[in-house]
Amino acid sequence: MNRYTVAVLVRNEFGVLNRVTSMFRRRQFNISALTASETESGEYSRITFSFDGEEENKQQLINQLYKLPDVCSIKELTRDNSVSCELMMIKMKNDARDRADIHAAAEAFGAETIDYSRDSFVLRLIGDSAKMDDFIMLMSDFTILEICRTGTASIERGSATLRQAMTL
Repeated sequence: MNRYTVAVLVRNEFGVLNRVTSMFRRRQFNISALTASETESGEYSRITFSFDGEEENKQQLINQLYKLPDVCSIKELTRDNSVSCELMMIKMKNDARDRADIHAAAEAFGAETIDYSRDSFVLRLIGDSAKMDDFIMLMSDFTILEICRTGTASIERGSATLRQAMTL
């Protein structure tokens, strides 16, 4: 099974996200990450999906997505043609015995402390999904109170844009 990242440009209208994600459900794809936001124009939204599947099924899904009236453009994003990152905030128990080790690991990973209290602190980490997974694995030796991840944000390299590929 392969991991795919697909960016979908849609009309920024009520219910569009539900209609697009329903296509994934009907095709039995589990979405592992999803980001959605308005674009440079309030007329459109960009939805980026990461999911696992087989090439043939992925292509059928893309073909079905193109049939939705609100879908304007679709691009598959790969490591070669795009740049990607994810944001994670991880809340750790503030225990005097572990504090130095946690901060040393955070520094090694480039994590920043963004909140600090007597009982807990929050670290912010930006990078690829593998970096997030590795950091969580390392932090699992300590007391993780909560994790919040954004999902992968990806954009195509160079001057090409998702909007240039519009099918309207």
